[in-house]
Amino acid sequence: MKMNDKGRLFVISGPSGAGKSTVVFKAIEGRDDMCFSTSVTTRKPRPNEVDGREYFFVDLDRFREMVENDELLEHAEYVANSYGTPRKYVEDKLESGLNVLLDIEVQGARQIKAKKPDAVFVFIIPPSMEELRRRLVARGTDSERAIEARLIRARQEYAEADFYDYIIVNDDAERAAKELSAIITAERCKAENRINFLKEA
Repeated sequence: MKMNDKGRLFVISGPSGAGKSTVVFKAIEGRDDMCFSTSVTTRKPRPNEVDGREYFFVDLDRFREMVENDELLEHAEYVANSYGTPRKYVEDKLESGLNVLLDIEVQGARQIKAKKPDAVFVFIIPPSMEELRRRLVARGTDSERAIEARLIRARQEYAEADFYDYIIVNDDAERAAKELSAIITAERCKAENRINFLKEA
């Protein structure tokens, strides 16, 4: 059977320290139907970074033009640099049949919800705030003050995350990755995505 169904857009969010990256990489390992979106940024390339691979590097004028022309599915500013998700890149990948995965914050996800309501929204969280604190401390990269700020931000994200389709509790990375992989497969198999096969019968 020829699979000519379009890809799905998966938006992954969760607080810093939830273990999103670990879960995502374990979930898509060995899958040939997934790709990460490449973001646009105004920051300068670091050594060994290649335009179009790590990021699409643009100047501020071009970035503002992209915002003005609705060329970005979402955009935000971090540490005096602007970042965004290019609409055409994502739509081209989806048209080719690939699932596209975005790892972004809740505010960006809400922007995408408005433009791509058929995207699949997955929120990854630790089993408790106490566990989140423990993980942040164990990383050893933040001061106590920074950890408190991250915990406050996590509570804000929880309050804003009422539009997500799925919540994965990452108490075990292997199990959480299996849940995410199952979500990806199930969404791909939805009748609305494969109704064309019935019409060909």
